[in-house]
Amino acid sequence: MSLATQIMDEIKNAMRAKDTVALESLRAVKSALLLAQTETGAKEEISADEEIKLLQRLVKQRKDSANIYTEQGRPDLAEPELLQAAVIEKFLPAQLSEEEVAAVVAKIIADNGASGMAAMGKVMGLASAELAGKADGKTISTIVKKLLS
Repeated sequence: MSLATQIMDEIKNAMRAKDTVALESLRAVKSALLLAQTETGAKEEISADEEIKLLQRLVKQRKDSANIYTEQGRPDLAEPELLQAAVIEKFLPAQLSEEEVAAVVAKIIADNGASGMAAMGKVMGLASAELAGKADGKTISTIVKKLLS
């Protein structure tokens, strides 16, 4: 079942349950999917990798907004953002723990003989490609820096 079909089914369920938070976040996902599809100018659906990147971007936007609201002392605005992020995260593949990410990054470093911060770009590229959709870029970057320094 495609992501667009899943989203439409969940929108119907949210409407029936009168769940406004889920409905708002699902509509945002649907809108982003439609924009991404029309952006390419094709009538075909976007690839699964692009869908995952899109969902990750939407979750990151909501978490960043929640952090800003929290810093400004507005927990009333931060809470809905976090709830929306949680709804969107349901459609992402299971995320790896930091230990699992560290193991993959350590293996990449060992396989390529990378050492020092000069090799960070190469290691980040390989790690990001291998861990696409399974870990967010900030976590990968932090672990790469720690292991290369």
